[in-house]
Amino acid sequence: MSEQKLYGSSLIKAKQILDYMITTEEAPELKEISANTGIGKPTALKLLNTMVSLGLMRKMGDEKKYYLGTDFIAYAEKASSDFNLLQYAKPALTKLRDATDETINLGVEGNNSVVLLAKMESKNRSIKLKSQVGGKMNLYSSSMGKAMLATWTSEQLQHYIHETEFRHVGPNTITSPDDLLKEVDKTKQRGFSVDNEENEPEVFCLGFSLCKNGKLVGAFSITAPKYRMTEKNREKYLVLAKQTQQEIEKAL
Repeated sequence: MSEQKLYGSSLIKAKQILDYMITTEEAPELKEISANTGIGKPTALKLLNTMVSLGLMRKMGDEKKYYLGTDFIAYAEKASSDFNLLQYAKPALTKLRDATDETINLGVEGNNSVVLLAKMESKNRSIKLKSQVGGKMNLYSSSMGKAMLATWTSEQLQHYIHETEFRHVGPNTITSPDDLLKEVDKTKQRGFSVDNEENEPEVFCLGFSLCKNGKLVGAFSITAPKYRMTEKNREKYLVLAKQTQQEIEKAL
């Protein structure tokens, strides 16, 4: 991990709570927040009360549950408007979603993770995925992540491997540095990456990098239930995705 010394333990713990909040499907109570962040209840309560006062968190009436504050809507809109990749990529990715009828994800690299910038879900056959906009995925286990890694230099890859703790998150997660390097090499040769139940069970993804002037700016993926990602469909999706990749990179 980064050797930079971080300042402000309360701020770091508050971010831990916010990071946990975006992963929950239902609003959690204090005990759940404490248990899932490792922050003691007294400290977590003080932080939550402060964030409620600041508008970063909210409670509904007498409920014990906590929700993200509506202030984040303005922050999110500002962040999106400042990040031009979404502006340039969304029309092409929406077209790709409509052509494949599968879920399309757009991500950027941040602190050795994939940060999900946008998700265009299948209109008719949406699948339930763990990933949420603003959430993070591993570079080594996701198709977007491996597509990004394929653009890195050997020095960057070695540094990433040295800093990364490889964990199983899906049935076929690659946890060996040597195997990851082989997979990255395959991705470079074929021009796209594959996530075959590596990040989530029963989910298959195809990943594609997005570059501007030879430099990585992001990646996108086609995500589907494994049973729908037949060889015939993969061949069709690859053609469409390559066209989408060229269209976005031309617009950047």
